[in-house]
Amino acid sequence: MNDMELLIKKAGILIEALPYIQTFAGKTIVVKYGGNAMINESLKNAVMEDLTLLKYIGLNPILVHGGGPDITGALKAHRVESKFINGLRVTDEQTMEIAQMVLVGKTNKEIVALLNQKGGRAVGLCGIDGNLIECEKCFTEVDGKQQDIGYVGQITKVNTKILKHMTQDEYIPVVAPIGIGPDGHSYNINADTVASAVATHLHAEKLIMLTDVEGIQVNGELLYYSHKKELLNLISQGVITGGMIPKVSGCLEALDQGVGSVHIIDGRIPHCLLLEIFTKSGIGTMIEKEPHKF
Repeated sequence: MNDMELLIKKAGILIEALPYIQTFAGKTIVVKYGGNAMINESLKNAVMEDLTLLKYIGLNPILVHGGGPDITGALKAHRVESKFINGLRVTDEQTMEIAQMVLVGKTNKEIVALLNQKGGRAVGLCGIDGNLIECEKCFTEVDGKQQDIGYVGQITKVNTKILKHMTQDEYIPVVAPIGIGPDGHSYNINADTVASAVATHLHAEKLIMLTDVEGIQVNGELLYYSHKKELLNLISQGVITGGMIPKVSGCLEALDQGVGSVHIIDGRIPHCLLLEIFTKSGIGTMIEKEPHKF
């Protein structure tokens, strides 16, 4: 391929993206950021470049991040044992202080700095800021009994005013998954849950979950597109199992609450956000509430 052919191919890629840019301009896109995309330096840079580009061409991205590995590392450094029940981190007073220090003071600010370095105008937030995420104490069930797991929150309200002001201006909100309880105490909240709640309360056009898997697999093949009825059938048939069940259930709940579509994509692929949003087939699984008429 000569230089001119290469340039024409690049122009074709831009033209393929045009109808998607037109469709999603001004729309809110909530991205849950986690997994390898938060660890690998080149993937980190690619995600931040994607988010910056999305903002510059007229979309309104909001990033919600996790930070489990960072928290675990900090707890080890402080010689605090990590304990999980039903996949939830048991969070006592000391663990909560460390988790908040890491998520808000370290992870969040590193993401904000990297986004700003790429030309975005990012602002770091957590649920405490402006009572952004209000929550109550969450319990989990063990052998039919409620188990106290400490300062782990269950979201009761997302106060979206601050997010709307930022996204309607030139800013990219970066949200750490810390909530505020009625007692004024900070609570640790699962980042997937925060991303889903933010998308739901804002009636976002898309909720995109970056994971370390390609998407939803059926008989070893990637399911590029699905809808609520099909996924419920796949769960009942035992095709979707294990850790993918709560993730899919959370996606379906977001769709029921007004999110336009939910995407489970492989964050290990460079520029995964652009490939999912601006190409016809995408790279992961796109889920809608009702079957789409192609």
